[in-house]
Amino acid sequence: MLSFSTDDVAPGDRFEQWREVRSRDLFGVTIELPAERRAAFAGSFRAEKFGAAIVSEIAASAYTIRRTEADIARVAGNSLCLGLQVRGPGRLDTGSGCSEMIANGDMIINHSDLPYGATPGTNGGFHFRMLKIPVSDELTLGRSIADLSAARPLEGTRALRPLRALLDVLTTHKRASADAERDIVHIARLGLAARGRLAENLPEVRSAIRAGLRYLALDIMAEQYHQIDLTPALVARSLGLSVRHLHLLFEDAENTFGRTLVLMRAREAQRLLVGQPELTVAQVAYACGFESLATFYRVFRSVYGMAPGDARQAN
Repeated sequence: MLSFSTDDVAPGDRFEQWREVRSRDLFGVTIELPAERRAAFAGSFRAEKFGAAIVSEIAASAYTIRRTEADIARVAGNSLCLGLQVRGPGRLDTGSGCSEMIANGDMIINHSDLPYGATPGTNGGFHFRMLKIPVSDELTLGRSIADLSAARPLEGTRALRPLRALLDVLTTHKRASADAERDIVHIARLGLAARGRLAENLPEVRSAIRAGLRYLALDIMAEQYHQIDLTPALVARSLGLSVRHLHLLFEDAENTFGRTLVLMRAREAQRLLVGQPELTVAQVAYACGFESLATFYRVFRSVYGMAPGDARQAN
């Protein structure tokens, strides 16, 4: 992991170092900030490799940014960039005579080696997450994306909701549960579909859509696993899907919907048994959504190879 901040730099040197050492040589961009605001500048950055991609996150005081032809020649990437403007609205200049306003929560998709510029809408700073994925013909299904200038996804596409779900997973702590190789390919194809470069009826894109929707289903299950009446019908309805479609989402996964929910409940039960010894086994079972003690004992033994009481004593 690469991580740094301005905390250990003298205030008078922070912006200059960020501009010359970080932005110019590492990010491959040109940044500017009025001289009177430089003394208050602060920023932090971290990046780590995830599969073939680089996941990065930056939070800093507001400044103008440009990626020029000279920047591209110095730091080229040939990558697909999927970004999320968590905080800090502004105007994005695509470099082709077009510009658009970017609001909090907007996504930006582009090829890394095209010029762009961005002007902050406020002086309140910004927070940005990005996934940078090396381009290959296999990844893009043979489509060239060298002309994919920076822009938001198209509205109303089927790929948009699963794309947002996967971007949330892969750019936060949730990626610990992701499949790096598979999900990086999926999100790249969702991003290209959301920009109109891949048709949504392609088998590879349909597979990626299912993967993104599955993560949305997992979010619902993680929030509501403790409810005894959490059924496939309830989760499907929350997603606007049929029950059959919901089960199809889990066909490519390691476990079915039912087995996934059982494992969630069993793992939480194991955590409570060890971490909260004041709770009875029955209290743990019902707190985790099991409908009966008999079911809980059977499931727990199938997952951990021992009875709940033995698991508590073992720790």
